[in-house]
Amino acid sequence: MADDGTIPVEPRVLSIQSHVVHGYVGNRSAVFPMQLLGLEVDVLNTVHFSNHTGYKKFRGERMTSEQLENVVAGLEENDLLHYTHLLTGYVGNPALLRAITDTLRKLRRQNPSSYVHPTARAWVLIMHATIRLYVCDPVMGDDGKLYVPPELGTSIIVSLSMLIFSHPCAVDIYRDEVLPLADIITPNQFECELLSDMTLTSDADAIAACRKLHALGPRIVVVSSFTPPKEPHRLWLYASQAVGQGLSNTFKMEVPRLPAYYSGTGDLFAALLLSWLTRHPSNLKLALETVVATVQAVMRRTNDAQSANRTFVRTYERTTTSFTPSYWYVGELKLIQSRRDIEFPTAAHQPEGAAALVAAGVTVVFLTDDKDDDVIKASTLSHIRRQLVSSFDAASFAWADVCAAAEVLP
Repeated sequence: MADDGTIPVEPRVLSIQSHVVHGYVGNRSAVFPMQLLGLEVDVLNTVHFSNHTGYKKFRGERMTSEQLENVVAGLEENDLLHYTHLLTGYVGNPALLRAITDTLRKLRRQNPSSYVHPTARAWVLIMHATIRLYVCDPVMGDDGKLYVPPELGTSIIVSLSMLIFSHPCAVDIYRDEVLPLADIITPNQFECELLSDMTLTSDADAIAACRKLHALGPRIVVVSSFTPPKEPHRLWLYASQAVGQGLSNTFKMEVPRLPAYYSGTGDLFAALLLSWLTRHPSNLKLALETVVATVQAVMRRTNDAQSANRTFVRTYERTTTSFTPSYWYVGELKLIQSRRDIEFPTAAHQPEGAAALVAAGVTVVFLTDDKDDDVIKASTLSHIRRQLVSSFDAASFAWADVCAAAEVLP
C-alpha cells in the first residue's frame, strides 16, 4: 500500500474480437500471449466460429450489439467493469462497433471508490481502473480487398469497389467514431489506405497518411505491413508517434517476408504491442523491435513445423463476374510451441538481441524526428509523472495522462 492509502491497480485487459474453436485467430491468437506476459485478460468474443474463414466452410454465431450490451451490463451490475487496457480486433457489424465505442466511453467514466481490501484492517481507497490505453486493430481487409460485412452471412471476400457500393459505413464508423477514442491503431497497408483515403507507394505517403490519422485521434499509428509497389518481395512496417500539432516521429522497419501466409498474425501483433508498451510506455522503438522479433520467431517456428505437412484447402475468390476456385495453404500458428519465444523474446536493447535482429534481416530507419514545444513541456513534467505513478506500477501508467496534464499548465 502506498503512503496515500491507495492500492496499486494491476493492468487488466478487456479484449474484444473474434473467437474460433480450432486454430489461432482473434482472441485465440491474442489472449494467450498477453497472459504469458503477465497481463490479466478478460474476453468478449464478437464471433464464435468452428474455424477461421480461410477454410472452405465454417459454422458458428456472431454477437449482436444487444448481446454485447447485455454482457457489459452484467459486468457493471457486479462492479466488474474496471479495466486499464482495451484491445479490439475484428468486429465487422457496424451496430456492434458502435456498441463497443459506447462501452469504452462507459469505461472511461469509472471513478475511484472506497472499498475494504481483503488484506486491510480499515477503509482504504481503491483506485478503480479506468482505461489508460486503447489499442485498436481496425480489421477490415487485406491485400486490396475488404471482408464482407457479417450481416451478409458469408465468408466470401469481394473487391473494394463492390463492398463500398453495398456497405460504405464500416470505414466511416472507424474513421469518425472509433479513431478519436483510440490511443494506438495497427492497420495494415490496405486498412491504412482506407482510413486515410490515400494510396501508399512511398515513405512520404506513409508519413502523410500517419499524420492524417494522428489528426483523427490516435497518438501512435503502426502500419503493420507495407509492400512497395515494385518490390513485392519486401515487407516494411511504419511506426509514427505524434509529438505536437501536425508533427510526428516516424521510423520504418524492414522485416523478412516468409513464403507463407498465416491467419492470426495481425491479432498476435496487436496483442504483443499492447503488452510490451505496457512494460515500456515511453519507448515505442524498443516495444516494436520486441514485437517484431517475437512474431518472426512464431512464424518461423510455424513454418518449420508445417513445411513437411502442408494442408491445402479450396477457397473462392470473387471476380467481377463469378467465383473462381483456388487453393490456399491453411497453416495454424504454432502458438503453444512458441511460448518461450513469446515470454522470453530477443531483447533488442541487449547486444546479443540487436545482433540477432540484424542477422534475421530486421532493420530500422528513422524517417522524421520532429520537435515541438509540447514535447519539451511534457519532458519537463517527467518529475510529475514520477510523483503520479509513485503509488502505481509504473509500467501500467499511461504516458497520455502526463501529456494531458501538460495541456492544462500555463
